Amino acid sequence: MLILTLRSWKIDAFAAADNKGGTLLEESSFATLFPKYREKYLREVWSAVTKALESHGIACTLDLIHGSMSVRTTRKTFDPYVILKARDMVKLLARGVSLGQSVKILNDDIACDIIKIGNLVRNKERFVKRRQRIVGPDGSTLKAIELLTQCYVLVQGNTVSVMGPYKSLKEVRRIVLDCMKNIHPIYRIKELMIKRELAKDPKLATESWDRFLPKFRKRHLKTSERTARKNDAQKGKEEARSAAGVVSEDHKPKKKVYTPFPPAQQPRKIDLQLESGEYFLKPREKEAREAQQRKQKQADVTEERKAARAEAFVAPIEKVEPTVEEKLKRKRKNRDANATGEEKREKKKKKKREVEDGERSS
Repeated sequence: MLILTLRSWKIDAFAAADNKGGTLLEESSFATLFPKYREKYLREVWSAVTKALESHGIACTLDLIHGSMSVRTTRKTFDPYVILKARDMVKLLARGVSLGQSVKILNDDIACDIIKIGNLVRNKERFVKRRQRIVGPDGSTLKAIELLTQCYVLVQGNTVSVMGPYKSLKEVRRIVLDCMKNIHPIYRIKELMIKRELAKDPKLATESWDRFLPKFRKRHLKTSERTARKNDAQKGKEEARSAAGVVSEDHKPKKKVYTPFPPAQQPRKIDLQLESGEYFLKPREKEAREAQQRKQKQADVTEERKAARAEAFVAPIEKVEPTVEEKLKRKRKNRDANATGEEKREKKKKKKREVEDGERSS
């Protein structure tokens, strides 16, 4: 009988008549900053915010100079806990939640949770990709989370704002944090769907649901494990080919085999100084040596610059045109060469004629 009474227990709203102590002794106040892009929206809806908080005896102030919103209790405040609800309301307004949704936080059965996800993933691209998983394609994943948990979820910037029953806030926080740890939300959604169906059966109310819930194993291997497996498989193939006497026709450069050992340590600066003997020099000798090296370097640079400047003053090689006498000599040589060529041809022709005549006479 007691169990049935507890299950049907209903918490009544806190009214002004319930406060037997009268007005509050001290004034409580909270303030929160809001981004610049929210200023226009807050100015438009601030009259509605003031009206919603006045019904609970809470005064609010919008400071556009410092970019802050503040709430405080007044002599009309009868509920001592409503100031915390008002603080959550201005926080949600600053995070981008609309007024119609953020006003619901003033109800007793609704709470809020602002989950910070900015510092969970270092890589910016990976962070954006995992944050997008919470939303899903066309917002389908986010809608499924809202339907199963009866919560309002808003993903914006480095935070996730959640509004809903206390029990559901834990589920949403678990889904969001697991998603940022590279566990897809679909696994948690599937688990929630199974729990929702199991809750309808009164026979299973006193039993454990572990046997019905899915157990997902992590099949993802580390990069080192995958590389080690790949190297083992490649080595087995090569051994089988060599045993069969098959010569591989691949002339590609062989990839380096993965080893867990780090490369050899490079010598330190002190080790190099010990090898060259510079480590044992006195401070004055070191300074003199450095000054000499600096001067030598400056001298080399100066010589290079001088040579680069001197290149502009080097006269180019000019082609000298032949004189009239040289031109006449060349013409004579060409004529003699042509004449000797013709004489040789005529001699050859004469010899051929003589040979032919001797053959005919015989």
